[in-house]
Amino acid sequence: MTSNPFSLKGKNAVVTGAGAGIGRAIALAFANAGAQVACIDLDGKAADATAREITKRGGQAIAAACDVGIESDVEAAAAKVLAAFPAIHVLVNGAAGHDPNGSVLEYSLADWNRVMAVNVGGAFLASRAFLPAMITAGGGSIIHIASQMGSVAAPRRAAYCTSKGALIQLARAMATDHAAQNIRVNTLSPGAVETDRLLKRFGDMETARRVSGPKHLLGRLGQPDEIATAAVFLASDASRFMTGADLLVDGGYNAT
Repeated sequence: MTSNPFSLKGKNAVVTGAGAGIGRAIALAFANAGAQVACIDLDGKAADATAREITKRGGQAIAAACDVGIESDVEAAAAKVLAAFPAIHVLVNGAAGHDPNGSVLEYSLADWNRVMAVNVGGAFLASRAFLPAMITAGGGSIIHIASQMGSVAAPRRAAYCTSKGALIQLARAMATDHAAQNIRVNTLSPGAVETDRLLKRFGDMETARRVSGPKHLLGRLGQPDEIATAAVFLASDASRFMTGADLLVDGGYNAT
């Protein structure tokens, strides 16, 4: 362990969903903490932009375009990443689709399956692809980005709530499977954060702030960098006695 337990110096990290929002903030925060970062995103140009920003700041990064809901895409992205970073120490499963609002009566099967394929299947596929390199490296940290909606519910969010709750259980199951290999697996559950996802849901950020902000005890929405700081904690030796847990960074949303 380094003298700074929050340091990621000497570690290689993979972040899915790194092209924008929380994923981009996590990739940048990891680089600032000393990690080399593989930026994976459905939008290859956005992934490239995050990687370029890291290198502009003096860090090291690569990028790969990938639909995490498609097995062959994940395998191709993993092959590219592992050619550059044979040892993997951190994996963040942050990719998430823009789920439609609805109850189970309103979703099509295709809509439901797509949310599950990206939010849950993507975490499964990426974990399966990178775990062998993490085990070979002597251990590491896997972080699934869940949500406060993984443990509470909201109207017309059936698919989203189900997928995020599944990630919390997946982390617990993986933690039990891989503890002996020095693999820690946790979930990070943000509250509502000012990203493009809220723009799609509310139309504009001012509406999102007015409607969703007061639902949090702190009276406001979160910022991507506030979630990224928590991800650095989970990735680093500072959380070395933590596995199978769900870290809520939700502004007090779940406290009421």
